[in-house]
Amino acid sequence: MIVGVLALQGDVREHIKSLSDCGVDAITVKSLSDLERIDALVIPGGESTTISKLARSFGLFDAIRQRIKAGMPTYGSCAGLILISEEVLGAIEGQESFGGLDVTTRRNAFGRQVDSFEMDIEFKGITDPKFRAVFIRAPWIERCGEGVEVLARVEGRVVAVRSNSLLATSFHPELTGDNRIHRYFVDVICREAMKVGA
Repeated sequence: MIVGVLALQGDVREHIKSLSDCGVDAITVKSLSDLERIDALVIPGGESTTISKLARSFGLFDAIRQRIKAGMPTYGSCAGLILISEEVLGAIEGQESFGGLDVTTRRNAFGRQVDSFEMDIEFKGITDPKFRAVFIRAPWIERCGEGVEVLARVEGRVVAVRSNSLLATSFHPELTGDNRIHRYFVDVICREAMKVGA
């Protein structure tokens, strides 16, 4: 299995390391030829508007949207969550998302950079569900559509979900050195998608 990390902006190296530690081939995705090589995609944190504009500039936007719609396993963290959401609140005019995840997400819901924080959360589906989560200008999910499973909350706010082959977190597990959420993506979501496609 080859898992790509969209490498246009954001914390790409940290995701590559987390995925490599899970025993998969992890590559950066900057071109259509890179995208064609991969079985699954991680969309990292960063700035969602910048990533979407760069995806357009690099000719990747529509191809990524189509791959997600076709069922490619995709994990979006922080800005990545915003980019796979069907509806985004607080978006700037003209902001685009790849879509695929039937949720409504609010940008910068937890505040600005100075409001960043860490806290222990309970994450459904991983060994020992307690996980130290890092929130940086983080969004939260205000509406979950049918079939969207809530995996974690903070003070009642939804901060992690799964829907079929899509995983999204409003926090940054790649910054913690704890790869259990990446392992969940690889070992559960990607493996299930591969069985369905077999």
